Amino acid sequence: MLAIAGGKGGCGKTTIALGVGQALGTTTRPALVVDTDRDMPNLHRRAGVNPSPGITDVTASAEPTAVAQRATAVESVDVLPCQTAAGTAIDNAINRLSRPDRPVVLDCPAGAGPDAARPLRGADRTVLVSTPTRQSLTDTAKTAAMARALDAPPALTVLVGSDGSVDPSTLLCCPETIHVPSVSKPLESDRARARYVEIADVLTKRNT
Repeated sequence: MLAIAGGKGGCGKTTIALGVGQALGTTTRPALVVDTDRDMPNLHRRAGVNPSPGITDVTASAEPTAVAQRATAVESVDVLPCQTAAGTAIDNAINRLSRPDRPVVLDCPAGAGPDAARPLRGADRTVLVSTPTRQSLTDTAKTAAMARALDAPPALTVLVGSDGSVDPSTLLCCPETIHVPSVSKPLESDRARARYVEIADVLTKRNT
């Protein structure tokens, strides 16, 4: 279970979550991307699905995978919207996915507060997402420290809108960085998709 996390809102976490989900999923075993940002739930918009059903519809008789909707903006991805769910509902959904039969990607809230910590507690590893600016990287360093403290250590850093000239490895203590170029339609661009596949390849190799 992967957490897509970063220090600032608007840095591209949701797009990265969908792009990596598509790279990890297949037509017979789609990845499940879960929105855990209850204050600003926007995964459903980027994925092209309705805001419900979603996390609040996960019950003892309705598994998260049964509630999820197939994304229209990307292939081989199911989406579980957040709707403005209560924290306990998010905890319940994540706990029900503790033994997934498919790749699970958690689209996390920004920052290092309690809401951002919630999905990290359930994740195995974290992908740090930032823009190549000093402020964004500084905030993401706090997220990286929290991920390590919650046993979801960063697997790599993704810099969105990057030309490759910034090296965040020392600040974030994460040796591998993938640079995603600035493009107008990041879920449709072949250049961006190639980076999502690269991210998936790194994560898959580290899981073997």
